[in-house]
Amino acid sequence: MTTSPSSGPAPARHRDASLVRALGTWGLAAGIVNVTIGGGIFRLPAGAADALGPAAPLAYVVCAIAMGLIVVCFAEAGSRVSLTGGLYAYVEIAFGPFLGFLTGVMLWASMSAALAAVSTFFADSLVALVPAIGAGAGRAIAMLVALALLAGLNVLGVRGASRFNAAMTIAKLLPLAVFVALGALAVNGANLAMTQTPSTDAMARGSAFLIFAFLGVEAALVPSGEVREPSRTVPRALFLAMLAVTVVYIAVHVVAQGILGPALAAAKTPLADAAGIALGEWGRRLILVGSAISMFGYVSGMTLGVPRILYAFGRDGFLPRVFAAVHPRYKTPHVAIVAQAVLTAALALSGGFERLALVANGAALLAYAACCAGAWQLRRKDVRQAGGVPFRTPFGSVAPALALLVIGWLMTGLTMNEWIALAVVLVLSVPAYFLTKGRRVPHGGAESGEAEDERARYETAQPRA
Repeated sequence: MTTSPSSGPAPARHRDASLVRALGTWGLAAGIVNVTIGGGIFRLPAGAADALGPAAPLAYVVCAIAMGLIVVCFAEAGSRVSLTGGLYAYVEIAFGPFLGFLTGVMLWASMSAALAAVSTFFADSLVALVPAIGAGAGRAIAMLVALALLAGLNVLGVRGASRFNAAMTIAKLLPLAVFVALGALAVNGANLAMTQTPSTDAMARGSAFLIFAFLGVEAALVPSGEVREPSRTVPRALFLAMLAVTVVYIAVHVVAQGILGPALAAAKTPLADAAGIALGEWGRRLILVGSAISMFGYVSGMTLGVPRILYAFGRDGFLPRVFAAVHPRYKTPHVAIVAQAVLTAALALSGGFERLALVANGAALLAYAACCAGAWQLRRKDVRQAGGVPFRTPFGSVAPALALLVIGWLMTGLTMNEWIALAVVLVLSVPAYFLTKGRRVPHGGAESGEAEDERARYETAQPRA
């Protein structure tokens, strides 16, 4: 069955038409890699080794398979819905504005907390590399300048921001590539020998720890309204990015484990320590610089994605219309970009992000669950808003069901404080939804007959980034 166009106010997809569809497969894939491989990779191998020892690489494979079930659901939803908002838009088209809004709030809270937290970590790493900056006002100024520059870049156009994020992705991967290529020469094969098979419980604990390193896809999918030919671009970019992320994670861990052996589990800066042994002081310094670059790249990628949720809320009537303003020259949601930059700076400087961070993992998983269920619903309704032939999740409804089981298992690891924080956010979101009911804007469909209009718009869009 297909969805007919809504009557009343102009559908939200018409508002998105003023944005530039400049994100192609490689630009979107680079964005996914950029926000998935953050600064955590420079600490990740130690935690994995502590949980599983030499068997840790197996947990990466388990996590990649588990995340793959979730990603195929994202791929189908993203190939059917082309509105800015990512998972928020997918769920709203599938289940209506109430569940869509709750998903959007969860998504925005999770991403805002992560963005503020990593902004402070980036400032700390910058001070460590350049002590002359100072740990007080100098650190704060450096962080504010970085956030202002990235916000300005995003206001100037999605194409330029996408290219910068692609460059940052390459910049963060280069030190890791050097580490893997040269560090492999110093690997001791005995350190990689798996002397015993880990227990099921140990593998579950290790996988639960590592799976969070694969999260971040949702941030890169938020600018859906600026993706060219989403029915093809979104699935291709997702699969390319997840393959790249898995290969990088396993390669980095194997080399670190091969160099440090049992000492890996207790290392505070595992990659820097391993690089120091294999390459000397210059290698250790390279990894420390790479860590700062990686965090800056993450902040850059999130600066592209997070403001688009505020834009989508303004577009749909959940926030004042000014948040949905599109710059007449640069065709970017400039008000939302500036507002998010100011909020991020305030949270990072005040330390207020710590309370918000309690909802980060749980909120992301709830949004993931809603999207996986939404992918099944979008297929059932045969929504084809994005034009073209949508990607179909293999094995029909089996993949979404398995993905929901994986997410449910991951959520059993949340602490009581995280559950309380999630409940508080949801309770506050419900009255906000009903208070804005009077100015709501319908999304409208782009299925069946309207797909031709969408395809025509793709053909006249500017070249992909």
